[in-house]
Amino acid sequence: RPADRMAAVSATIGRAGRPAILAAALLAAGIVVGIAGLFPGYFGSSALISHAEELLPHLIYLAAWAVGAVLIIRGGHLARTGALLATGTSLVTFGLFLADLGTGISAGAVGAGLVLGLISWAGCAAGSLLAVRRGVAHGVGKPGKPRGLEISATVALAAVAAIGTAIAFAPSWDRFTLRTAAGSSQTITAGNAFANPGLVIAGDVIVMLAVVAVVIVAATWRPIRLGAALAAGAIVPMVAQAISAIVMIGQATPSSQFGISPAQAARLGLTIDSGLTPAFWVFCAFVFALILTAALMLSTPTPPPPPPAHAQVRPEQPGIASPPTPAVS
Repeated sequence: RPADRMAAVSATIGRAGRPAILAAALLAAGIVVGIAGLFPGYFGSSALISHAEELLPHLIYLAAWAVGAVLIIRGGHLARTGALLATGTSLVTFGLFLADLGTGISAGAVGAGLVLGLISWAGCAAGSLLAVRRGVAHGVGKPGKPRGLEISATVALAAVAAIGTAIAFAPSWDRFTLRTAAGSSQTITAGNAFANPGLVIAGDVIVMLAVVAVVIVAATWRPIRLGAALAAGAIVPMVAQAISAIVMIGQATPSSQFGISPAQAARLGLTIDSGLTPAFWVFCAFVFALILTAALMLSTPTPPPPPPAHAQVRPEQPGIASPPTPAVS
């Protein structure tokens, strides 16, 4: 019944604790602002809602934060999982939003949607960090020194996959081939992270550094199963970027993107074919390796704590008397 469901929700919220409720509220507020930012212009008058390749990543970020908020309210182990999941997403998406801001500033087209998106990120990041530091701090864990061959191998695998993901994030992913009616063709690539204005480059570099740092920290997290949640938070934005690239390349590419009007393209018989470069598929392979690493972390048993160090006392052997102490005159 609705009354029973409301009572259950109220009881769950009551058990969460004030800091956890505040953290979840900040996340919820950020999500609401983020949804509102989908409709006004993001870059100039162009809204995210009208461009699937830009809309889907933002929806994925908001979904990850929403899952984190729900888990935080649930309390206990789920709250710790939700806090780390939301934190990982917040840390990596900071660079992505910074790159968007740089794109808008360089084009003189910072729209209301972009401003709302930045506010949304700030609210979700604040809620995530609050949940880790105060709301569900008890038992959330922390990085530690790897112990055991299996965990050391997991850390090494995570580092390789994260570094590979970061490196493959930088090159051009989009490939366009222009063909004329005469049979000539020209292929160009787009999307190189270092072929942008300075603030956009800074944002992309921060994304790459954040992915490596968060995944390595997650692999050294104790307990390691909670580290898997932190790693998953870092993986979510990378998966979103891959989905965005696939959606974008599946759409028709207007000739105006190359400075050619539709009338000129029709007169010259120009056709444009789009595709993805090998660098993109390398990126996808490393992201898949990250997913496997997170799954391995989730299935890794927590090693037992080291035995306490006790002072070693030499036991006396029964039946053997101690030698008499010589008298001192």
